[in-house]
Amino acid sequence: MKKALFVLLAALLLPASLLHAQGKTDIYILGRDKGSVSSLQAGGVTLVDARATTKKLGGSVELYAAAKQIKVAFPGMYAILSAPLAEAVINAQTIKLPAEIIASGSKIFVPVQFFMLPQVEKALDRQITFENGALVVEKNFTLAFTDKEQNAAYDRLRFFQKSGVSFTSEQTNKHTVEAVFPNTVLKRNVSMRLKDDFIRSFTLTQRGKDVLLKVILGKKGQTWRLAQEGSDLVFAAAEKTLPGAAPAVSSDEADTDEAEELDLTPSVSGTDEDLRPLPVIKAEPQPVMTSGAPVIKEKRKIRIMIDPGHGGKDPGATRRGSSQEKTLNLTVSKHLYNYLKKQGFDVKMTRTNDTFVTLAGRSKMANDFQADLFVSVHTNAAKRAAANGFEVYFRSDKATDKEAAEVAAFENEALQYEEAHYSFVDMLLESMAKNEFMNESSKLAGHIRNYVYKEPGIGIAVRQNNAIRQANFYVLRGVKAPAVLVEMGYISSAKDRARLNNKAAQKRMGDGIGKGIVSYLKAEGKIK
Repeated sequence: MKKALFVLLAALLLPASLLHAQGKTDIYILGRDKGSVSSLQAGGVTLVDARATTKKLGGSVELYAAAKQIKVAFPGMYAILSAPLAEAVINAQTIKLPAEIIASGSKIFVPVQFFMLPQVEKALDRQITFENGALVVEKNFTLAFTDKEQNAAYDRLRFFQKSGVSFTSEQTNKHTVEAVFPNTVLKRNVSMRLKDDFIRSFTLTQRGKDVLLKVILGKKGQTWRLAQEGSDLVFAAAEKTLPGAAPAVSSDEADTDEAEELDLTPSVSGTDEDLRPLPVIKAEPQPVMTSGAPVIKEKRKIRIMIDPGHGGKDPGATRRGSSQEKTLNLTVSKHLYNYLKKQGFDVKMTRTNDTFVTLAGRSKMANDFQADLFVSVHTNAAKRAAANGFEVYFRSDKATDKEAAEVAAFENEALQYEEAHYSFVDMLLESMAKNEFMNESSKLAGHIRNYVYKEPGIGIAVRQNNAIRQANFYVLRGVKAPAVLVEMGYISSAKDRARLNNKAAQKRMGDGIGKGIVSYLKAEGKIK
């Protein structure tokens, strides 16, 4: 009794995920065994280790074990999987899954059906199925051999075909039938000996853009038929007439040579080309050819989004008198706007007056604008009165140092003014572009630092060795372009504050930032 009670108590104390049956799921890619991944059974649904499965399929992952979430990425798509939800967020759209995602230790288990979703198949340009407890990845085929049937009356070969597959067939001699499927993709080459009286052997091979089926008839294979049966295509051979069968070629009409012998094996096999590892290739855009005069697409202007920090009910940093960060940010942003417009760029601002805009809303505005660059303009503050100088930040989860982390924490306090509450998924979705544009953002930061340093009349220190910094700024999350946050100076410094309130210095600051942007675009070959 005590032992039974102990077992029951132990079971109750175990994490729910550990109560599911543990196992392994095999993965086959283009006919090759790629090993197995850990899996669970829950409510009749197989769940596989999301991280291990994604890597075997050639994707990339970011695991957030503490938050019970994982980001999965394939070419052209990303997905956020969160335990214990029965859904996946794919390219910002929610897709239902047949069972809840399970977190077990450092692993995230997702229903195997996730990897069979059309979005995943499209990203990999593959067909993915779950067959006999294994995840099977194949080419986007339109024709495949599926089964054979042999009995005393006939032999049958069964083929899967997608709608729209056409073919022509003929008996080329007494023993040989050939069928050609034009513009067809074969799942895998097949060579098989039946060694029967109706069908001796057959081959199914890819020949360029076409597929060739060649059947060698046995001594009793007097009639044959290749026709649609239900959703399948079936080749049948018999001694007597089959419904819809083609007439047999008589002995005096047929080629009297012996039946063609083929280099056959007794089982399905694939060529080296069929069995290549799954590639992960980003498709390059192809030119569109049209008849008549060429179509010339006008090159659009470089688009730049300027983001004056804070605004409305969010004042930002404030100091004695009328100095408010939100006002200084907007004033310099307008000067930057005017400078960039004169250079011929397409420029927008997240706000043009004393209006409150959410942090997430600012990055969304940039993405809706399809901005090529995003520059958020701010004014710094610190407890230390001695802190001063110009700084420019680009986003990184890890701050350059403690001071950089404190700056980010201060700027992120704007979240307190927002009515919406952001889940971890929301925040993660908004950070998808961080790695892709981190390098470009650091370059942009360098050019802005250099030209603000060169611009005369600003009067705020620009220290070359530490003016470029990294920190986790919420407003930069999710901007699908190089993005930086400028801290023009410290409103908490009497010297910097005096210069920030100087109208001539404000214009010089806007011009200096603008010149840095132009320098970056020229260096990257975006403009001449």
